[in-house]
Amino acid sequence: MSQLQTLDRGLHALRIIARHPGGLSIAELAEALGINRAIVYRIVATLEANALAYRREDGAICLGGGILGLAAQFEPQLRSVAEPLLRRLARETNATAYLSAAQGDECVALMVAEPEEALLRVGYRVGSRHPLTIGAAGIAILSARPESESDSDAVRDARRQGYSITRGQLQRGAVGVACPLCDPASRPGFEGSVGVVALDDLNADAAASAVQACVKRLNVLLA
Repeated sequence: MSQLQTLDRGLHALRIIARHPGGLSIAELAEALGINRAIVYRIVATLEANALAYRREDGAICLGGGILGLAAQFEPQLRSVAEPLLRRLARETNATAYLSAAQGDECVALMVAEPEEALLRVGYRVGSRHPLTIGAAGIAILSARPESESDSDAVRDARRQGYSITRGQLQRGAVGVACPLCDPASRPGFEGSVGVVALDDLNADAAASAVQACVKRLNVLLA
């Protein structure tokens, strides 16, 4: 499949900028992209012209307000297709299903669907947040990012398996299974995961298959 190199670099640049909420310099962005600074200056100028990035007084490059406009248009589409799939996932696994997104260094639950028949439910609610480095949802998001020497064993395992499994990290007795929603390069500024969480009786292997199938359907509908 042919690709436009300039567009691909711009999307890659947005993804890198999104991972640095404190901003990064032209030199740091050039190093991350593997290209010379002259090209990076042009990429940043184009992003600035479209309000997708801006440079602070100290020269650091940050995401621009235009990203919020794109996100606002994407969210209704995401919600309309994701909510029915999350309800279905909750029924299939008899576990709490959720869709989470990265916000800075934290993972935040955007949508939650509770199973109808479960006697004991995990206290996972819309707006729940925790560090990306713990919990199945955050680890799944990190596993979709490019490999890094700082990756934990859990992130490396999730990248290899295609999903993450955690036990008792966020709540005693809880088992979480999650898959990254999409390659962050396809939607700069948005990194998400879909997963389920339940108590010890969760069949993790079956849950992983159900979550992967849900993510596949969701990505097709969002494409």
